[in-house]
Amino acid sequence: MILFSCCSLNQESAVVKRVKTAVFPVAGLGTRFLPATKAMPKEMLTVVDRPLIQYAVDEAREAGITHFVFVTGRNKGVIEDHFDRQFELETTLEVRGKTAALEALQKDLPSAGRTSFTRQQEPLGLGHAVWCAREIVGNEPFALLLPDMLFKGKRGVLKQMIETYEETGGNVIAVEEVPHQDVSSYGVVGRGAGTDSGFRITEMVEKPKKEEAPSNLIISGRYILQPEIFSLLADQPRGAGGEIQLTDAMQTLMHTQPFVGVKYEGQSFDCGSKIGFLAANVAYALDRDDIADEFLTALSKMGLHTALMDGFKVAAE
Repeated sequence: MILFSCCSLNQESAVVKRVKTAVFPVAGLGTRFLPATKAMPKEMLTVVDRPLIQYAVDEAREAGITHFVFVTGRNKGVIEDHFDRQFELETTLEVRGKTAALEALQKDLPSAGRTSFTRQQEPLGLGHAVWCAREIVGNEPFALLLPDMLFKGKRGVLKQMIETYEETGGNVIAVEEVPHQDVSSYGVVGRGAGTDSGFRITEMVEKPKKEEAPSNLIISGRYILQPEIFSLLADQPRGAGGEIQLTDAMQTLMHTQPFVGVKYEGQSFDCGSKIGFLAANVAYALDRDDIADEFLTALSKMGLHTALMDGFKVAAE
């Protein structure tokens, strides 16, 4: 339940525009995973047997998204191929009677005409990647999902955010708590009135010192943004690292539009780091009925079973 109200951005109507489009920035080089990502996009690295980008698309589909926009770069064509039909493979599976595998492939595909691809020709940061999608998104609110961030829970993070957005309108950001000593590594928000499922964001600070952070709530790679962000990004000066920073543009947009934070339910894995990626593989493998028992047996042979299970119990608590 939301304990504060945001005025709809459309002053002539109380109707909040439905979010139908999601943007996926997938142009990054993935240097932290070299040499694996020398010839393969980091978004195609697999957690168990599904690419990271597929998990993000699945999350968006669960939330009701119907148009999927990928901002790509050089050597990212395999992502486009992944979301296309491969007739030779489908025919082979059909001939060999592998019906379940064939149905799984077809289920993962967005409907024809539901995917769009655009290029980010220069590595100028997340803000620039979002701006590159402006002509496709148009004058509509949109979701932004960073595929590096993987979330595991009963409900997808974007679905939780959409439920809040339908009540509040405005811009919505997923947040999570981290230890206070770690805030200097993240974008941090200030918390105003409201509940965990929807509270007013009072400020945003990029990588603050621990003693200067407004809270220990960090921005977690899921956003619902209004289209006015595009005009701000068009004129946004380069910020940290010489890149066009999305956070800088959101800070400006806060002067005229409300921002709402959602402290989501679920566990996050930063798969842009090797440790987060490995942890995600373990967590998802242990959650799979078809392989969990064999995986536990393999872990037991390495003497890791008890330690790992104790660790996941602590995390769940």
